[in-house]
Amino acid sequence: MAKNLIIHNLEVRFQVDGDDGAVFTRLFNKHIQAWARLYEQECARAAHGVDERRLGDGGSR
Repeated sequence: MAKNLIIHNLEVRFQVDGDDGAVFTRLFNKHIQAWARLYEQECARAAHGVDERRLGDGGSR
């Protein structure tokens, strides 16, 4: 089962050529979307595992 992660404080510093805000936004969106896909897949696998184990119990919830 997926664990919850709480970030209380995050500081990021970087140097880039061009518009720092635009570069950060592009990279952040790319990586947070990839993380979200992996998290959703893990949650789906965990739910599927629960459903599979439930089959032996007559399928009741």
